[in-house]
Amino acid sequence: MPPVTASSSGAALAPLPARFARLVKIEHTVFALPFAYVGAFLAVRATPSVHDLVWITLAMVGARSLAMALNRLIDAGIDARNPRTAARELPSGQLSTLQVASFCAASLALFVVSVWQLAPLTHELWPIPVAGFVLYPYLKRWTWLCHFWLGAVDGLAPVGAWVAITNRLPWESWALGAAVAFWVAGFDLFYALFDVDVDREQGLHSIATRFGVRGSFAGARLSHAATVALLATAGLGLSVGVLYWIGVAAVAALLVYEHALVRPGDLRRLDAAFFTMNGVISVVFAAFVIADAVT
Repeated sequence: MPPVTASSSGAALAPLPARFARLVKIEHTVFALPFAYVGAFLAVRATPSVHDLVWITLAMVGARSLAMALNRLIDAGIDARNPRTAARELPSGQLSTLQVASFCAASLALFVVSVWQLAPLTHELWPIPVAGFVLYPYLKRWTWLCHFWLGAVDGLAPVGAWVAITNRLPWESWALGAAVAFWVAGFDLFYALFDVDVDREQGLHSIATRFGVRGSFAGARLSHAATVALLATAGLGLSVGVLYWIGVAAVAALLVYEHALVRPGDLRRLDAAFFTMNGVISVVFAAFVIADAVT
């Protein structure tokens, strides 16, 4: 299947902002941003200031945009050889390497400027997630543990929001971050199933290529069980109310439903399991946590 070019698809006719929004899959912000708000509200057990919420939001937008654009930039050659991803903005020519590199620089600038409006400790810690963003795209070339690196990087969202407000990193913030890390790693194990055959052909690593489809399902189940356990652990260390625990129960129920949508040998509803359910999970949990914090 030949790569889809900008001229053949007509996608380059879309406005430049729309192409950048597709590049970073702006709609997937729903996966990470709600958990940053979870960290912010749990940190103060009340409503954070507008100043903090605005700059945390902008820092998240900058960080996530940088991470996704770097991933697309570094993986452009891999994407071009994969029929599922060949129509993405870089391999199809809808965006140039220079345009995406410039977008990365602008996203980094937004992230750093936003961080400097928050608690002093964040001024020292900001290079850590950036290093994680740069390293992540290379890991699938070396190790099937790449899913857990992605989870660890995304798990910094609630930790970062917590320290951005309080200038502290208590163990509860790390438990919350670890819960997000295992949640992301678990659904990334599902995501890898989209490309398992192509990844094997290209010599790329994932749990699916190393341990097969059943290995991916087992890893996802264990990871999501750890997510629920860690959310409960964080709650035990905090002065949370009943709504928090309803939120944990809702996450557990939604994860069970997510795993019921697909099974080895039947991946027809993989899109729903990955995209729809994980967006619902993050929004639902954030809603319960916020409601618990402000009541």
